[in-house]
Amino acid sequence: MSNCAIIGFVSMALPAGDPDFVLSLARGLEVIEAFHEKPRGMTVSEVAAKTGLSRASVRRLLITLESLGYAEHKESYFRLTSRILRLGFSFLSSNSLASLSLPILEQLSAHIRESCSVSVLDGSDIVYVARSAPKRVMTIDLGVGSRLPAYCTSMGRVLLGALPRAQFEQYLVESELMALTSKTICEREELMSLIEGVRSHGYALVDEELELGLRSIAVPVVSQTGRVVAAMNSGVHAARVSCLELVERILPALRDHARMLGQMIP
Repeated sequence: MSNCAIIGFVSMALPAGDPDFVLSLARGLEVIEAFHEKPRGMTVSEVAAKTGLSRASVRRLLITLESLGYAEHKESYFRLTSRILRLGFSFLSSNSLASLSLPILEQLSAHIRESCSVSVLDGSDIVYVARSAPKRVMTIDLGVGSRLPAYCTSMGRVLLGALPRAQFEQYLVESELMALTSKTICEREELMSLIEGVRSHGYALVDEELELGLRSIAVPVVSQTGRVVAAMNSGVHAARVSCLELVERILPALRDHARMLGQMIP
């Protein structure tokens, strides 16, 4: 199977007939999400094609965002402004998981001298809520809010393993599984077997399935009440750190710090 890229934007299903649902707000958020991985901007036609909305609706929404300071345009291209970060900062300032995770990740990263992250599951993707990266190990520049497919990432597999079995099986039926490298596991039966192993062993190790040259290992973050609320991982260069070293050196420290974080969450 050939290598493929995954598009982070997924068009949201708009519920019909709910008197409390604000359709214009939902469409505005769709337009904002359309700019994912488009820092140089997009035309009205490009946004319309990506969202499925009419050009007239997209134009009105972009002009509204521009009037509020969330977007700007030059010639025919619109782009988001730094003001859009306020929406993310609002989440971070109100999210205890994000604020609690960072100092623990920084401590872990300093201890093992590798990049570390915490993420949660959102649909078919993982979303990074905290990250400490003294070394850059991926060509992708990851940060808080970055999204990656769950099926081929260590944190994703940990979080998928925490789902009820019926929900996980539904995920496999509905998700498009694509090979991102020659090592990506895309067969549903094989993934089901791997997730069973994650449940049994309490960790997931992914070897160059997301990106060649990258290995990662992840464990669940379990709250005081026994809920898996997030996953914590470390990513390393495959040429420098073997799978055996990931398990023998990094996994124990990862488990200790994930336990530390979980004890802070009700």
